[in-house]
Order: sequence, then structure tokens, then C-alpha cells
Amino acid sequence: MGFLRFAGVLLAPMLAYGASDSTADLKKLSVEQLMDLEVTSVSKRPEKLSETASAIQVIAREDIRRSGASSLPEALRLASNLQVAQKNSHDWGISARGFNTELANKLLVLIDGRTVYTPLYSGVFWDAQDYLLEDIDRIEVISGPGGTLWGANAVNGVINIITRNARDTQGLYLEAGGGNELRNFSGLRYGGALAENVDFRVYGKYSDRGDAVLSDGGSAAGSWRMSQGGLRIDAEPYSSRNRLTLQGDFYGGDENLPTGGDAKLNGGNVLGRWSRRFSDDADMSLQAYYDHTHIALPKPSNGFAPAGILTDDLNTYDLDFQHHFRLSGRHRLVWGLGYRFTHDSVGNAPTVQFLPARLDHDLFSGFLEDKILLRDTLFLTVGTKLEHNDYTGLEYEPSGRLQWNFTPRQMLWAAVSRAVRTPSRIDRDLREPTLLPAPFPDSILNGGPDFISETLVAYELGHRAQLGATLATSISLFYNEYSDVRSTTPAPAGFPSFGFPLVFQNNLEGETYGMELSVTYQSLAGWRLRGGYNLLEEHLRVRAGQVDFGNALNETADPEQQLSLRSSIDLLKNGQLDVALRWVDTLHNNNGPFAGTVPSYFEADVRLGWRLSERFELSLVGQNLLHDRHPEYGFPSAAREEISRSVFGRVTCQF
Repeated sequence: MGFLRFAGVLLAPMLAYGASDSTADLKKLSVEQLMDLEVTSVSKRPEKLSETASAIQVIAREDIRRSGASSLPEALRLASNLQVAQKNSHDWGISARGFNTELANKLLVLIDGRTVYTPLYSGVFWDAQDYLLEDIDRIEVISGPGGTLWGANAVNGVINIITRNARDTQGLYLEAGGGNELRNFSGLRYGGALAENVDFRVYGKYSDRGDAVLSDGGSAAGSWRMSQGGLRIDAEPYSSRNRLTLQGDFYGGDENLPTGGDAKLNGGNVLGRWSRRFSDDADMSLQAYYDHTHIALPKPSNGFAPAGILTDDLNTYDLDFQHHFRLSGRHRLVWGLGYRFTHDSVGNAPTVQFLPARLDHDLFSGFLEDKILLRDTLFLTVGTKLEHNDYTGLEYEPSGRLQWNFTPRQMLWAAVSRAVRTPSRIDRDLREPTLLPAPFPDSILNGGPDFISETLVAYELGHRAQLGATLATSISLFYNEYSDVRSTTPAPAGFPSFGFPLVFQNNLEGETYGMELSVTYQSLAGWRLRGGYNLLEEHLRVRAGQVDFGNALNETADPEQQLSLRSSIDLLKNGQLDVALRWVDTLHNNNGPFAGTVPSYFEADVRLGWRLSERFELSLVGQNLLHDRHPEYGFPSAAREEISRSVFGRVTCQF
């Protein structure tokens, strides 16, 4: 009955559908124009989405606005080739093509070319990644390896978040709102001109989110407060051939933890970029950034050692150069060099330690890729990236990609790629002490001093098409072979060790395969439908003659199937109705050697907006409307947190 009432609420406004005076971008961009959007993440040079030989989806700024998303992880739900699971009020699990565990480490995430994964565990602290969503131009999401261009950790995918040029964000923008879970939020941005061809913007935002709930309905005590601000300056000195960008952000927040205490996080970054266009077929860019992050995380007692606070301060310095040019009419080359230095300083807690506590690392890299015109409609792209890191030395990540544009609006592509996930500090330097007297073991879990890189060899086949003026489709098939995947190997059993400490080693291997399908259909001038379906099969196993405490369960926590459908429709009187439905199959996760599940679920998000004028807009957003609460992640227990139904209002104005 609840679903029928929801369907009635949904259909009633649709029956009133008609010509609208809305100024939304949805009516301005046809399906054909959407397919002609330029993307840069696949080849590091602009190319049309319709001609991109990769499993890529683009989340446009208008998509984000109409979804009602209030954070980057919520916006990433719009990419059907990602698996996005909310763990609690402030933590998320996000992955492509599997391996979405607590230590998910095979997805590279960038914001304006700045890498935001942490070398502490090769994953992303999603609670520390934010931006004023109004100022995001687009998010390019690649599922599949991208190591040839982007390097280590671009194993199963790349997320590239690209913000708007300061020239496009002039004037004053304000937003504010609140509700039951997203209790209150506000944002401000002002843009102007410093001189001719020199534009700037400054922004700030704040949010306060309430607790998630436990499986029995009680409070999980996980509320979250976050503030962020920053600026960006874009200039075109001398001519439009030169572009300079200077930007920076700073943030700070605190999170209540169900285990007790407050986690603290803060940081900041500054980035500079110079790009020069020599001709339509040649350009270069030089980018440098500095990034500082700080976390303070209370760690409870593990029964063998007392509670304490783990802190981590990471400073990253990065320099990147790339050059693109055409050679002899048939070759389009892009090459580049990079250097990254990280200084990581850990304040160890009694239960979690990293040894050495302070560590400096250097990363040197270079890449070359050539897109070769074989025939008028047939292209071969080959290349490789070489990286040298302080853990495993030289790593190589080659790829070959064949593209056949057999009609002006249809394309077949196939690819073979190699990618690596290099060791993180957890893999090599972790120690979880017990503080027990001899002869008992002095630790529960240790990093492996000989831990090497995990390796992927991926085989992909895809088809992208625009079938008429109203329909676009993309389908990708993949088969992945993984070797040297992380395992936890017990010490020899018997008194007094009882199999402890466990040590990280590379004793797993296996295969995954599946399919990703996306469809966009422009039903009417102001009504667009988007659908997506993912199928993922994972088969990891312990290598012959080896041992894994987790029975090859610790590295995967993923649903076999996902299905999504989004409807965006313009209503009478400048109204907008956006409905997102998603079904997520049973998620299989782990807790050591035992498998657990998160039940499959069906959920709906709805946004109803009214554009009062070109300056003012009101909207009402409902999230997870079909259930009072439901889990999306975690091992079954009384402490597993669940996500509640959320409703909030938002008002925006621009001057």
C-alpha cells in the first residue's frame, strides 16, 4: 500500500504535464547534444562522449541540481556504473566493478586534477571530499582500468570531478535549507572580475547532519558537521591561447562516533595550472598542487589494549606536465611526466599503529599514448605508464584499445589493459598491538614487509550508439583477471599464538566479469528518462598451497545486480519533478572468515522544484522514501547502522 500511495503522488503531477516556461537546461540539451559533450578523462584531451572508446558516464551540473543531491557521494548515485552504499551519516562505500570493502582501494578519484585518495589505505575519505555542488561543471565516471594515463590505483575506475571556470560563476549565489536528517545547510558564492580576462570566485558552505539509526531503531550517535570554503581565479593573459588557474579549498568538521568520542578532520589545498594551446592539434599543461589533510580518530579498546586516538597528518606535493600533438596526420600523441612527494606523520593509538610513524615517499612517473588512424573509421590506441614508487620499484601499466565508428552515431570498441594497486601504509606498516606479556603474541594484525602490488589484466568490449534523435545507449562487457590480491595469513597455529598475528600477504587471485548498460530516452520535449543495469560476478580464491584467514571473503562486498531509473519532467507553472528509483541486489560482505549479507532493497528519491523566477527557486527533496529505514552496508549485528527516510527543503537565489 505504501508503494501505491507513492505511485499516486508521482503520477498526479505528471497528468498535469504540458508546455512549461522552465529555463532548465534539460529542455535546452537534446540527446544528440548530450552525446556531443566533450570529456577529457579517457584520453586526457577533449573528445566527444559519442566517440569515446570507454565505459564512461557523465554527470552534468543540471543533473546534480535536479537530483536534489547535497553531497558528492549523493551526486555519484547518478552514475549507474558505480556501486554507492551509504554506511552511516558520514561514511560511504563507493566502487566500480566490485571490491567495495571497508578498505576499498581500486578507484582513483580526482578533483580538478588533484588526487584525493589517501596513501594510508589507498582509498578515499568521502566525508572529507566536498564542494559547492552548484559550481561543479560535470563529473566524469569511468568504470574499468585507467592506469595507462592516471597511474596506480586507477584499477577498476576513475572519477574525475571538474569544477566550473570562474568566468561562468559571476555574481552572487545563495542556498539554504534543512530537514529531519540533513538538519540545516547553507552555501554562498560570489564571483567577479579582477581585471580584463581575470575572473574569480569565493565560496563557503556548511552542513549539519543527524544520526543514523541502529537496526532496532535506536540512535547510532553519528551526527556530522562540516564547513568548507575556497576560491578560484582564472585568467587568459595575452591571448586565449594561454590559460592560468589558481584555486584552493579549506575544510573542517567533526563526527560523533557510535563507539564514543568525536572524530576530527580538517585540511586544505592549493593548485596552480598553466595550459597553452599552440594550435587546434597541439597543447600542453603544467600543474602543481599542495594538499594537507589531518584526521583524529578515536579508537576503542580491542580487549587487549586500551582506547586511544589515532591521528594522521599527510602533506602531498605534486607536479604534472603533459603535452598533446598530432604527428603525420595519422598519429595523435599525448605524453607526460610527473613527480609526487608525500610526508605522512601518524600519531599512533594503543590499538592501531603505523611503523615507522613518519614516512616520506617519492613517486616518479611518465606516460605515452598514441591514437593511430588505421582507416577512416578505425582507430587503435596504444600506450603505457611507467611509475617508480618506494615500496615496489618500477611498475608498468600498458593498454591497447580498438575503436570502430561503423556509422556516424554508432561505435564498437574493445580494450586490453593492465593496472596495478600499489601497496599502501596499511599493507606494509600496520600493527595492531595486544600489549600481552610473553609468550603470548604481541599483535593481532600486521602489515606484510614483502607485500607487493595487486595486478589486474582487464578485457573489455563495448558499444555506444545514438539511435535517432531521442535515444542513446551504451553497453560494456568486461572480464577481469586479478593476481596477488591482499590476504590475511595466520601465524602457525598452536599455543601461545593461536594463529596470531595475522599478516597481510598476496595470497588471493580470481576473476570478475559482468555487464553495464545505460539508456537515455527523450520521451517528450521536457521529459527525459535514464536507466541503468549492472551485472557483476566475483570469483576470488586462495592460491593453491596458500592460506587466508578470511577465506577470500575480505576483499569483496558487492551486489550481483543493480537497476536504476530516473525520470526528469518539466511541469506547468515552472515546476520540475525528478524521481529516481533504484534496486540493489543482496550485498555479500564479511567479518573475518564468515560471510554476511545486506538484504536487497528498492528505494526512491524525489525532488519537486518550483522556479519562481530566473533568480529564485524552491525545492522539496525526499530521499529513501519507501522505507522508514534500511541498511546499505555492514555485517549483520545489533551495531549495524541503517539509513532513515529523509525530507528537506532548499531555497536558492542568484543575483
